[in-house]
Amino acid sequence: MSTQNVPPTRQQPTLLEAVAELEAVVAVGDDEGFGPALSRVGGLFGPADPAERRAAGPRLAALLPDAPPFPRAHLAMVVGACVESGADPVACAGPVLAGLRGALTGAQRLVEHWARTGGGPLPDHEADDPAEAHARIEHPEHLDPRQAHLAVVAWWTLHLWQQAAWAVYAHPPVRAEARASGVTEVLLELFDRYRGERHDFKGLTHLALVLDDEPLLVLDRPTGTGYLLRMSGLSDTFQLHTLLADVLIGGGHLPGLPQDPEVVALARTAFPDGRRLTATGAFNLVAPDGSWLWNEGTPSDVPLLDGVRTLVLEPLPYERSWSAGRFLPEVPGDLRLERVLDPAEAARLLARTVPGVPTAAAFG
Repeated sequence: MSTQNVPPTRQQPTLLEAVAELEAVVAVGDDEGFGPALSRVGGLFGPADPAERRAAGPRLAALLPDAPPFPRAHLAMVVGACVESGADPVACAGPVLAGLRGALTGAQRLVEHWARTGGGPLPDHEADDPAEAHARIEHPEHLDPRQAHLAVVAWWTLHLWQQAAWAVYAHPPVRAEARASGVTEVLLELFDRYRGERHDFKGLTHLALVLDDEPLLVLDRPTGTGYLLRMSGLSDTFQLHTLLADVLIGGGHLPGLPQDPEVVALARTAFPDGRRLTATGAFNLVAPDGSWLWNEGTPSDVPLLDGVRTLVLEPLPYERSWSAGRFLPEVPGDLRLERVLDPAEAARLLARTVPGVPTAAAFG
């Protein structure tokens, strides 16, 4: 059979070729072509080899600021998937976290103008029509068409930005850079100010607050001893409390009953297997100024003293116990002892602290 007139089979484009096409679309401001080009990137993502996904991440992240508003969040999701495939998280994080900030601001604007225009249940991003929400909140004196559009887009896509932000915040270098640059502080303020009940930022808040490779000075008031430790990946103070008991009591430095090894494993790297294991309190955690630090908080609540997070251990005022585990099971935790302070150093540091004072509210 002759093959002279048979057209050659067109080879499927690679992921990076599709990324280049999307870059060209963004460069010329072709908003109508953006959606189809992004769909081609998404369709080629699954079959692509890991090296292509890693290379695609920073290139796609760089397109986020100039992408059209509605599909921008879907592009952020692809960036997050690239990071989960090994793309440089720091190179991808800036545009993703900036997008989350914009979405939080816009969604809060919708919440405020929804209340101003009659209140009632906020829109359901799956069941309701964005155009109807736009028509309701747009007002010539308060919210022009462009602002109303961005508020509606933000409300309908905020959950996607949360997922993309989670993908980058899962990496310690991103957490460190975002904290140092002030990005995390701004996002935490926006989380706290947000009043739209359809979005929950508790998990992302805990993730953003995780400290990595962070020195922790611990002073034990009953024995007068002191310890310099280093913590990483701890997402809640229950977890910190468990590991302090393991390192200091289990390590033979302080008196008391050591934690169950399985409880300790759940506070470090193990995943729950369906059994309900219980951790028991070993100390009262107190700040240098005498205020109590609650297990329900995060290790970032431990205040700095001379640039080092400093925690005082005092006797338990009452028995405490809690379900063993980590608030963020996806994030492994670690606490290790670096050195035992000499007695004179420990005494000097303890002298700068105030004993904890129980209050009625503490027992309420």
